[in-house]
Amino acid sequence: MALDERKVKILKAIIQNYLDTGEPVGSRTISKYTDLNLSSATIRNEMADLEELGYIIQPYTSAGRIPSDKGYRFYVDMLLEEKIQEVDDMKNILIEKADKLENILQQVAKMLAVNTNYTTMITTPQYKKKLKFIQLTEIDETQLLAVLVFEKNIIKNNIIHISQALDKEIILKLNIILNTFLTGLDMEEINLPVITKMKEQAGEYRVIVNDILEAIMHAMEEDDDFKIYTSGATNILKYPELSDRERVSDILYTLEEKKMLTEVIQNKMEDEDTRGIQVYIGDESPVESMKDCSVVTATYEIDEGVYGKVGIIGPKRMDYEKVVSTLQSLMMQLDDIFKNKT
Repeated sequence: MALDERKVKILKAIIQNYLDTGEPVGSRTISKYTDLNLSSATIRNEMADLEELGYIIQPYTSAGRIPSDKGYRFYVDMLLEEKIQEVDDMKNILIEKADKLENILQQVAKMLAVNTNYTTMITTPQYKKKLKFIQLTEIDETQLLAVLVFEKNIIKNNIIHISQALDKEIILKLNIILNTFLTGLDMEEINLPVITKMKEQAGEYRVIVNDILEAIMHAMEEDDDFKIYTSGATNILKYPELSDRERVSDILYTLEEKKMLTEVIQNKMEDEDTRGIQVYIGDESPVESMKDCSVVTATYEIDEGVYGKVGIIGPKRMDYEKVVSTLQSLMMQLDDIFKNKT
């Protein structure tokens, strides 16, 4: 027999109250914990049905009710379904926001190139990843799906290969251990004492916990969503000192491949003292192909702890005053865009 909405709410209220107090729960108590506006008599009837169905039990005569194993199982499964739905809803919202952010960043790079007559680049934001929630779900007897939700609602999915089949109770236990010890931590905070305690709690399943930890650390380290958008690459040709074939080829290759640009873009990203305007002139540039150029960067912030960089590349004789002024103005505009529209 499927439980109707009223019974589900009453069962949930019984379990939550019992988890809080450890005492049997009566109908009068439940009437205060639900939004059903039912009389105690009506709630007693519903509780009698729940008891007959095996979801709650009466530990002794004249006592209230407590959850049975069947009741706990229903409650836990319901919670897991709710969490999975929350993650799915979150993914849809994030996809929409990511598309919007990508368009904004590409437009910014193009606008800067047109306004300055130099080459420009801009990154997607980076952040220090703190774990918010972990959900393990069985795929088959040899694989688990680990859904990792970080602060800022960034979601990573990882497949964990396991050497033995796990029943639902063990997967539930692992979910509880992982979330108890790791929620709110970043990579530096997941240290040896934390890992040791987790493995002690996991007992014979410590090897699986170790595999899950490796997947979590990998997800924290990888920057698979990190992108650099460039615009105005051919503006380099406007400056004779940069326009010989070999020099232009090296610069254009760097802009095309983009990987080498990360040495400039990510340089001192997390240093609060360097989040303003940074200027690299000639040999100061960490990128070999940019040694005949000047690179000016600025850091934008879309939220606390979430930063990206904008860069302008030109000859050493670039108009520094104009470039710095343009970047300062842009930072103010991006702040307005991200704080009010994204």
